[in-house]
Amino acid sequence: MDKIVIRNLNIQYSDGTESLKDINFEIPEKAITVIFGPAGGGKSTLLRTLNRLNDLADVTQMSGQVLIDGINILDRKTDVIALRRKVGMVFARPVVLPLSIRGNLTYGLEMAGERRAQRLNEAVEQALQQAALWDEVHDRLDEPAVALSGGQQQRLSLARVLAMESEVILLDEPTSGLDPISTAKVENTLQELKEHYTIVLAPHSIQQAARVADLAGFFLQGELVEVAKGKRIFTHPQDQRTQDYVEGRFG
Repeated sequence: MDKIVIRNLNIQYSDGTESLKDINFEIPEKAITVIFGPAGGGKSTLLRTLNRLNDLADVTQMSGQVLIDGINILDRKTDVIALRRKVGMVFARPVVLPLSIRGNLTYGLEMAGERRAQRLNEAVEQALQQAALWDEVHDRLDEPAVALSGGQQQRLSLARVLAMESEVILLDEPTSGLDPISTAKVENTLQELKEHYTIVLAPHSIQQAARVADLAGFFLQGELVEVAKGKRIFTHPQDQRTQDYVEGRFG
């Protein structure tokens, strides 16, 4: 079953750059969908469109539909704050609030009106467990989050999205600045999370894309060139442009 359906999506920025060109893409629920390709292909633009972060960019033209659970989120009537709770995003560089580890996780819930201490404590533990961070930080939740290592901060950023009970998790090169051990932890975490969440990932390498993808789409200069399940697109691509990129001829 598809969680997200993108129909005839076109986006153009004020400088004349056409970032996305007539994108049609079905993203299944409870799976990892990878969008990959060279820089400037439109991957980040697509991710930001899925939770309306493009509202903050200088977009001059946008057309088409992005349906999440059958509802077009590009409609002007969309409650963008509610959408961003449902569709959370983790960026390449970890973003931690100048609060304790616990405070980073409870801040969003408290802003949403949650005041019950038991509920907040449960949310903290559950999110940290899901992000594979609980065992490392459970005895220092009141310490500053900035004291964590880069890999831990990235998993905390993921935990913050999970604490808000998002249904869709968007990740824009979330392991690009991490060491191999931290990268492996994040990738293993994603494999467990896909049992409960819809994950859309722009990976930092072809190797990562091939390791984690249940479905993959290749983007080139704003065009969705090819979509295929699993590792097939990396081993038997149907389009010559995809094959050239996968084999390292450009990008």
